[in-house]
Amino acid sequence: MIYHLLHYFSGFFTERLGFYAYQNVMFRSVAAVLTSFAIAIFLGPSIIRWLMRKKIGDRPEFHHATLNELTKEKANTPTMGGLIIILAVLVTTLVWANLSIGFVQKAIFVMIWFGVLGGIDDWLKLTAVSRQRSRNGLNPWEKLIFQIAGAVLIALFLYRDFAHIDDGQKLWLPFYKHGLPLANWMFVLIAIFYLSATSNAVNLTDGMDGLAAGCVGMVSLILAVLCYVASETMGPVTSDRLWAGYLLLPHIPKAGELSIFYSAILGAVLGFLWYNCHPAQAFMGDVGSLALGAAMGYGALVTRSEILLLIIGGVFVMELLSVVLQVGYFRYTGGKRLFRCAPLHHHFHLAGWSEPQVVVRFWLLAAAFAALALATLKIR
Repeated sequence: MIYHLLHYFSGFFTERLGFYAYQNVMFRSVAAVLTSFAIAIFLGPSIIRWLMRKKIGDRPEFHHATLNELTKEKANTPTMGGLIIILAVLVTTLVWANLSIGFVQKAIFVMIWFGVLGGIDDWLKLTAVSRQRSRNGLNPWEKLIFQIAGAVLIALFLYRDFAHIDDGQKLWLPFYKHGLPLANWMFVLIAIFYLSATSNAVNLTDGMDGLAAGCVGMVSLILAVLCYVASETMGPVTSDRLWAGYLLLPHIPKAGELSIFYSAILGAVLGFLWYNCHPAQAFMGDVGSLALGAAMGYGALVTRSEILLLIIGGVFVMELLSVVLQVGYFRYTGGKRLFRCAPLHHHFHLAGWSEPQVVVRFWLLAAAFAALALATLKIR
């Protein structure tokens, strides 16, 4: 919005005032962080009060008596706080991004689609819509159908965008400087898998005050950098001065505009942490975790960093794998457990770590994974 207004009056701002900064993606990305942070801080109290009036409070219940005892003080804490994040991200993106770029339009679609899905799931869980569904929300197969449907739409649209982008039609591996040819059907399958897996991984991680929000913030920072690197230049606009070429990364024209979207996510989750830090005044809920997780997967697809995302989001990978291994081991052994409880953060909580200790240590791991991912950009 602001970008388009400034662009419309570019003659006045550039020729008379000499203001060119709005044309720079980095400037607008920094502005997006500050804007979304301010919006989240401002909207937070109003949304939390509204959730409390609607009695949309969490009632954590686990199949573990000790864990239920440890989390009993969380009862009736408002959930669906992810609305704060989604509103901050959408408003900031509309204000600072170039909305004519297809990648930005699809990012907004991903946030809305998965946010609505998570919101419906939360609402069915936390309100007395029906006695049968009030605790479990959507059935797993219902949720998966909508996740796959959204992923298929994004995959088809992205495939059309990549039709004339050579690097977009390849699979890129860390530590290897050349992209590998990727069949059309493989691209669609990867897109479906990543959007579904990443949305569920963030959803599983959202189990302690500030845990998911802090880790998402670090992942979104790296994705903002990757989007910028994918299309921006180091100086004059010439083919030999692309950051992507210098770092031997895929070159995706116009992907740089997504830096504003991921910067908005960074600012929004930081603002949300103001109210979500221990003891939390609000929980993210599925409305936030599914939307943010899908956004992480979408960023990896656009920048062709699907494999690199496994490093960037190492904490989310750990959490998702812990659940898969726990369920598989339980069924294989006829009732034995590999971890005290899954996802993994509950295992350490039951091992004697306090909740703030688990959260901060997982944040440190997320920072280490992010640093490792950045290190791989030049090791090719």
